[in-house]
Amino acid sequence: MEILANLATGFAAAATPTNLAFCLLGCVVGTLVGVLPGIGPITTIAMLLPLTFGLPPLTSLIMLAGIYYGAQYGGSISAILVNLPGETSSVITCIDGYRMAQNGRAGSALAIAAIGSFFAGTVSTVFIAGFAPALGAFSEQFRAPEYFSLMLFGLVSAVVLAHGSILKAVAMVLLGLLFGLVGTDVTSGTARMAFGIPTLMDGIDFVPLAMGVFGLAEILTKLERPPETRDLVAARISSLWPSREEFRRAMPAIVRGTAVGSVLGILPGGGAVLAAFAAYTVEKKVSRTPSRFGKGAIEGVAAPESANNAGAQTSFIPLMTLGLPSTPVMALMMAAMVIHGIAPGTAVITAQPVLFWGMVASLWIGNLMLLVINLPMVGVWVRLLKVPYRILFPCILLFCCIGVYSVTNNSVAVLLTAIFAVLGYVFAKLGCEAAPLLLGFVLGPLMEENLRRAMLLSSGDPGVFIYRPISAVLIGMTAVMLLLIVLPQFRKTREEAFQE
Repeated sequence: MEILANLATGFAAAATPTNLAFCLLGCVVGTLVGVLPGIGPITTIAMLLPLTFGLPPLTSLIMLAGIYYGAQYGGSISAILVNLPGETSSVITCIDGYRMAQNGRAGSALAIAAIGSFFAGTVSTVFIAGFAPALGAFSEQFRAPEYFSLMLFGLVSAVVLAHGSILKAVAMVLLGLLFGLVGTDVTSGTARMAFGIPTLMDGIDFVPLAMGVFGLAEILTKLERPPETRDLVAARISSLWPSREEFRRAMPAIVRGTAVGSVLGILPGGGAVLAAFAAYTVEKKVSRTPSRFGKGAIEGVAAPESANNAGAQTSFIPLMTLGLPSTPVMALMMAAMVIHGIAPGTAVITAQPVLFWGMVASLWIGNLMLLVINLPMVGVWVRLLKVPYRILFPCILLFCCIGVYSVTNNSVAVLLTAIFAVLGYVFAKLGCEAAPLLLGFVLGPLMEENLRRAMLLSSGDPGVFIYRPISAVLIGMTAVMLLLIVLPQFRKTREEAFQE
């Protein structure tokens, strides 16, 4: 009954005309940036972050959250129609979704993606409502040693679950940690790796790094291709509604994908991307005819699209209860909360229940809006894909530069964005995934702070990480992850799992 009362409080707060309007705005913008490759929710949220200064805290978070999970919806549209994922988590949808479109079943694939995402959003909202308070109470036992061990586990998990070479993933995490150390040491006041550049005395801002490594690097990668391969061509859509047999195959996949995404979204370094890949792997394992996958199996669309939306929403749990941003987008959400004077953590649930439960209720409202937007407006999004890339990429460049400058008010930050864009292009050529770098960049300073605090409180005794039960469990899980990295059999299995 307490959960129902809390949800009633949340819906009363989220259903005001202002909050509904900004929720709709966030969903529409999120779907748009999901459809258009090269922008993404990170860039969009970074650009719109200054606009939230004059909005109430709940309204700001509702709009930014709508952009995030709206992009999970929108990314599936271009992935299915033109084999081009508009969002990273939609990469796996291309495998069977585009083949379905080639087989004349694009409408079925788009409808199942929308229905699966709505079902996953509904279940994950209930999951957050049921388990977030318990996790919030549990988080009160966390001190500096537990936070350090948790973040260490998150970084090691990012290495294990990253695609491609483990060595490259480790290198990207370490590079992210180094970038996070740039600036002035808060304890001693000494400049570290600033190289005499005044701008770097304050450290590297997250927005130039994220925009350069993700958004602008994607543009550079596309511009090296022949002009005739850059433009997006609309696919032909026949029927919007799946057949009874497709529904029969898709529904169990939607349920399994929702379960996988709800759990993996909580893990640091997990989120929507990991959830989509894991759900697709699960479907191939449980299927009696795995040979159908890659040839237009509707389960290959239903499972990852349900998982990425569930993972996107449950990634709010560690942010709202532990104050731990599990993904780069959650780091931006955390920045929005700090801008409004809100300290992420248990205090959000206990001291500001209207804000917390209003946020939870808005997740379901936003998913309902997205279902209404996606089914009847497929034709509109398809027309947007016809915009020539020679017109599209200058607009993206302009928006990125405006976004960086508006957030930092520093022209040097625009130059840093260009440098990081070149780095991102080099990383793409070398087959290095950028996500571990951003996770290391976000968690690195927090790890250093909690390590220092833990060692100070324990008078320099490193055993504090083992003596405390929660920290010891997290250290043990980290050790298991490290063993999995070095075991040859696991490395072989891991490479096979991500081969596709």
